[in-house]
Amino acid sequence: MAQQVAVTQDIVKLLEKIKDVKYTTLTTLDAHGRLHGRPMYTCAPGNDGALWFFSEKDAQKVAEIRANEQVGLGYADIDNAEYVTIAGAASVTDDQEKIKELWREDFRGFFPKGTDDPNLTLIKVEIESGEYWDTPGNVLVRAFAYLKARTTGEKHQPTPDEQAKVQVGGPQ
Repeated sequence: MAQQVAVTQDIVKLLEKIKDVKYTTLTTLDAHGRLHGRPMYTCAPGNDGALWFFSEKDAQKVAEIRANEQVGLGYADIDNAEYVTIAGAASVTDDQEKIKELWREDFRGFFPKGTDDPNLTLIKVEIESGEYWDTPGNVLVRAFAYLKARTTGEKHQPTPDEQAKVQVGGPQ
């Protein structure tokens, strides 16, 4: 029997899991309806819980987002065996205040003209749902899971701290 995954409406834990994982795979739909992923650097989440990314206005991902706002994000913290997926609605904005707020000088390697670049824009992803997994990475947890399986024939069932689905605004 498949396990039941805990469901919550609180995105705080989801954001907590990715706060130190700066790179994600942003997946959009291309003009042929195929999935198109690429690595992106995540700026700090906004106070509204949205995720922000810098891009060039003429990038393919911007055209894909304008054609279909639905995107997926995948985060992996391999060292801590934590994984997060997020589904959301993306939008593109040229909000200069937000660009200056999120700008870091080390971004200049990708955007040499800095915040004055007329081709610089932001992608905002409003989180609609997500899921996280803390796999049993600890040797003792793996040993416990193994012993449980050997003695009871049952697999380890993750707690809500280890795995949960997040539905923003309630079940959908």
